[in-house]
Amino acid sequence: MNELSLYILDLVQNSISAGAKLVEIRIVVSRGEDRITVLIQDDGCGMTPEFLKRAVSPFTTTRTTRKVGLGIPMIKELCELCQGSFEIESQVGVGTALHLSFRLSNIDLPPMGNLVETMLTLVNGAPEKPEFLLEYAVDGDSFEFDTRQIRQALGGVPLDTPEVLIWMRDYLQEGIEAAGKLP
Repeated sequence: MNELSLYILDLVQNSISAGAKLVEIRIVVSRGEDRITVLIQDDGCGMTPEFLKRAVSPFTTTRTTRKVGLGIPMIKELCELCQGSFEIESQVGVGTALHLSFRLSNIDLPPMGNLVETMLTLVNGAPEKPEFLLEYAVDGDSFEFDTRQIRQALGGVPLDTPEVLIWMRDYLQEGIEAAGKLP
């Protein structure tokens, strides 16, 4: 994958498959610390300690259509390649959290990519559940996108209604740009 937003999309798909009701995505960029951190946390079914130990292997997957799962092993490798860190925590019945960090100036760090389209793809692909919370911060300026608040304001209008998707695209674009879009 050649964009961080595509890694995020892939990893959040795991949360959706795990039956999460809420998926939180926190992206914090600190140019002064030369660091980008990403937290993806869900309240899905979680993993057993045995499965968690194997989760970083490409030959571990819950899918029945193929025998490999590359998302977690690939992001772990990218974190290490970019002088960062990777940590995964999970508990059955509680959920899973991925803590990722990267050296922002590392030449191997892919660009963020289109985070707006990633979020829209997630919401449009799962319009009823889970709820999504995106917190995006660059050097202290931040933006929050929370489907629970949007749902409440809409009073029952589905999130995958074309006019709602257009509004969400504009809202995400403006918010991310105001917080400080990455180069």
